[in-house]
Amino acid sequence: MLNFKARVLSFDCYGTLIDWETGLLAALAPWRRRHVLKVGDEALLAAFGEEEAAVETAARHLRYPDVLRQVLAHLAARHGVSATAAECAAFGDSVGDWPAFGDTVAALQTLQRRYRLLVLSNVDRASFIRTQRQLGMEFDAVITAEDTGTYKPAPGHFRAACAWLAGQGYARDDLIHVAQSLYHDHAPALALGLRTVWVDRRCVRSGPGATRAAGAAVRPTWTVPDLATLALWVDRDSSITS
Repeated sequence: MLNFKARVLSFDCYGTLIDWETGLLAALAPWRRRHVLKVGDEALLAAFGEEEAAVETAARHLRYPDVLRQVLAHLAARHGVSATAAECAAFGDSVGDWPAFGDTVAALQTLQRRYRLLVLSNVDRASFIRTQRQLGMEFDAVITAEDTGTYKPAPGHFRAACAWLAGQGYARDDLIHVAQSLYHDHAPALALGLRTVWVDRRCVRSGPGATRAAGAAVRPTWTVPDLATLALWVDRDSSITS
């Protein structure tokens, strides 16, 4: 048994706190209807994951809404259809409309009673501000791709989080990172020696969904099916089996 001991929790936001797959599909729905695309949801999410990773790797200077605009243009080309400038702009601006998972707000409120909470997100500041209004809470720090100039899985977010820890008088071992994406979050966090909790939001579905598959075996420190389970364990001061 490993005791779940920490003083700070950092979270990926989109996919972990926010149901980005539902949000993505809703934002893509008008474009799909216009072209009567027959591609299924899972295939479209997988294509999104591939295109998003490619754009973020090639153009790390772009703000996330511009990444989404390029991704939609690439998805259209992949399927042999068009995407208008207005459709690309609407997709890029949709981040703040993506819904929170049903357990997110209550779980964060429980966790905030015991830990300082950080967000490490691949979006931009303006998009996150809209999301933060949905969550209805203030985090101790928010580190975005706009701040680091890099997109996860590059290590910039995690190095910035470690710098924040040092500035607040915490040790690296005081932090646990909580995230859904093995590719974006667990692989780089574990490579830096951080402990992680995998929130396996897709545990009842196969495949990585809207994220690129991790390139090698990734072994998070702990696994939970949702954020409510993590909050329950913490609230009961339980141990988590690794």
